[in-house]
Amino acid sequence: MTEKTATALIAEDEPLLAQALAMELAKAWPGLHVAATVGDGASAVTQALALRPDVLFFDIRMPGQSGLEAAVELADVWEQDGPQGKPFPALVFITAYDQYAVQAFETQAVDYVLKPVQQARLQKTVAKVQDLLARRTQGAAGAGDFESTLGQLRHLLGAAQGAPVPPLKVIQASVGTSIRMVPVDDVLYFEAADKYVRVLTAEHEYLIRTPLKELLPQLDTATFWQVHRGTVVRASAIESVLRDEAGKLHLQLRGSKDKLAVSRLYAHLFKAM
Repeated sequence: MTEKTATALIAEDEPLLAQALAMELAKAWPGLHVAATVGDGASAVTQALALRPDVLFFDIRMPGQSGLEAAVELADVWEQDGPQGKPFPALVFITAYDQYAVQAFETQAVDYVLKPVQQARLQKTVAKVQDLLARRTQGAAGAGDFESTLGQLRHLLGAAQGAPVPPLKVIQASVGTSIRMVPVDDVLYFEAADKYVRVLTAEHEYLIRTPLKELLPQLDTATFWQVHRGTVVRASAIESVLRDEAGKLHLQLRGSKDKLAVSRLYAHLFKAM
């Protein structure tokens, strides 16, 4: 990969800021081609898979799906169905000054650009990304590069959790014309499904409308582990961890015939003691 052939995708919900970033990038990196600009996380994932850019500039706080959530989803999809032989794009987050974010980024290889765009800071980011792309061309970066990105996303997800809230004790699920009070202690796992979240116990399945990302902060992280962007499982319900021929992990649960896929973002949870 050379500087002159590098391509980028910008995901920023404020059009003027997106335009300003593109203009400053043209000055800092004349050889970079901005293939597309989108305004939300879902479009960012779709366009990243379609265009396969070398660099992603994601606004970390977009309405709906944030840039961080979009990056996590893209990493999951890239692992499962991404372009063969194409490295995961270099990832740069766009952020207004936010202490947690800046501290998190400063300790990680993932880089960031502050809003409004500052040319001096952007130059540092450009140099960093160009160095990464050059090392990829020379074969100095590979599978470990993607693992590093996953580690960085895990770090940022942890920083984004904010202050803990009291753990949820009961799930209120609609069943016909009634509301069933389902003890969280009975839940084996939660799974996102279209506009609902499936709540699975050993004997029943319930559907709730609360998004998984809103449930997560209310669950005890020592009890429930996120193993995929759409799956959270009770750790004590895991009977075994299976690895298939492709090296991908799947969970077998006690009291359930379901096998749950584990994305590489969360594979670090399952290491022999």
